[in-house]
Amino acid sequence: MPEGEDLPMTMRRDDWHGVLPALTTPFDDQDRIDHRGLAALVRRMLDGGCRGTVTPGSLGEGATLSLDEKVALWTTCVQSSEGRGPVIASIAAASTREAIAQAEAARAAGCTGLMVLPPYVYRGDWAELRGHVGDVMRSTPLSCMLYNNPPAYGSDFTPAHVAELAAAHGNLHAVKESSGDVRRVTGIRALCGDRVAVLVGLDDCVVEGVRMGATGWIAGLANALPKESVELFEAARTGDTARADRLYRWFLPLLRLDTHPKFVQYIKLVQAEACGDGERVRGPRRELAGEERAALVSLIRSTLKARPA
Repeated sequence: MPEGEDLPMTMRRDDWHGVLPALTTPFDDQDRIDHRGLAALVRRMLDGGCRGTVTPGSLGEGATLSLDEKVALWTTCVQSSEGRGPVIASIAAASTREAIAQAEAARAAGCTGLMVLPPYVYRGDWAELRGHVGDVMRSTPLSCMLYNNPPAYGSDFTPAHVAELAAAHGNLHAVKESSGDVRRVTGIRALCGDRVAVLVGLDDCVVEGVRMGATGWIAGLANALPKESVELFEAARTGDTARADRLYRWFLPLLRLDTHPKFVQYIKLVQAEACGDGERVRGPRRELAGEERAALVSLIRSTLKARPA
């Protein structure tokens, strides 16, 4: 950064906690981002008790958005948040150069944290993965969360890798753990202590992750049910086991939709049923239809009808 330039506002290490929804991206009938719908979604998350927002990750169809679209999206999220919670930019690209450009653009748009993904397409070995995410972290003064999702991206940041990265990069403050193995939570905490916050990245293991020491949840179904998501997380966090288990049993049929290959379409359909949001997705995804859609609508409606008081 230029000499003498003021550092931007940034999240601190202890800001990585609570429910942080991974936002879906609403589209209009011209396949453009629906910024009015996006602003309403951000406000609904914050009104529901969520700590902030993360966007545009895989649930936000980030791989289909141009950099200009991402900048416009981040700007809308920052403006509609009105300082009530951080906007965390998802940084994902096939090249390190493009990932750094995204990080710089996110900072300029007013984002105060980054979620740093491994490179798209090319999986690489540990030296290359370390170099990619490390170069992104070195390029920015913003607080960073590493995203580990081996099933989706084919690369795995083990607890030892996380500890090595944290020792080298002072602005690595958190990990979104989406391996599905809750032992990773205790593994990271054993090596890093409170130096790195661990956030659950899969909706259907949030209670298990929190009980193992996770401090936050990057939530998908919060897009449709933010208040219920916050209530579930807080019950787990505070040790209200009876309430957490009761809410979890009710919520699990919907939370499991977060781990399906069509999770974007599924979660947008839950939003449509619960909140009246649109279902449009960007190609190559297609909206649900026929028996598949009918079966999911039945599941969603029956689950919502049984919502605990």
